[in-house]
Amino acid sequence: MSISNNLSESELRNVAEAKGLALVKVTWVHHWTHGLFSFRVERPQSFRFRSGEFVMIGLLGENERPVLRAYSIASPSWEEHLEFFSVKVTDGALTSRLQYLKEGDYIFLGRKPTGTLVIDALTPGKRLCMVGTGTGLAPFLSVLRDPETHERFEQIVVTHTVRQAEELAYRDFLEEEIRQDEIFGEMLKDRFHYYPTVTQGDFHRKGRITDLIRSGKFRAELGIADEDHMDYRFMICGSLAFNKEMAEILEEAGLTEGSNAAPGGYVIEKAFVG
Repeated sequence: MSISNNLSESELRNVAEAKGLALVKVTWVHHWTHGLFSFRVERPQSFRFRSGEFVMIGLLGENERPVLRAYSIASPSWEEHLEFFSVKVTDGALTSRLQYLKEGDYIFLGRKPTGTLVIDALTPGKRLCMVGTGTGLAPFLSVLRDPETHERFEQIVVTHTVRQAEELAYRDFLEEEIRQDEIFGEMLKDRFHYYPTVTQGDFHRKGRITDLIRSGKFRAELGIADEDHMDYRFMICGSLAFNKEMAEILEEAGLTEGSNAAPGGYVIEKAFVG
């Protein structure tokens, strides 16, 4: 399947320039399951972003008009490439075609990354808990590998909730590989907790993360005392329903939503892939 409508690189670059976009080459593709995949693209020298932000990416659609969607950047701000984590949606305007990317293909990249899942939008605290479902893990992979995150917080937790255990993309990286990293391995030590949960099938920890938080099991397993909850700062990334439920839990606990303009106790990503 062609994802570029058979246009040449120069023709695609002309379209990108006309629309104020960059044209970047795909350098790596990895399929986790039949419904999840990740890919990397070259990073333009002038492209700057804060770890946790998202950017518009896309392909050429009908009438030579780019079809763009917001994607969180999974790589940290210092990395030389840009990495993205995506679902495969058969009827999605973009993802139905994006899933067929291969090395050497080109995609469009927006020039203005933005988003609320940045540590600047949080007030000072001792612990950072990043709670995500599905591909909502992506921005947390970026934030986790930002040295500033480790300067700001003493303890870091990344939760990832999926339906089946096979959908726990990046599990090996979060459980083992990052701890062996020559830079972050020393930083993390006993300060980082990876907390995966599965809602269907066999796994050592089952249930929706919201239920585990409400029941107290989450705090118990991480050794969090009830009085410590105000020391926590939260980043939330998932479906609309999940984000709303998490916001209700955190508001009930006394935390307020933050933004770049007015930092708070938690932040929620409001951009979605389609």
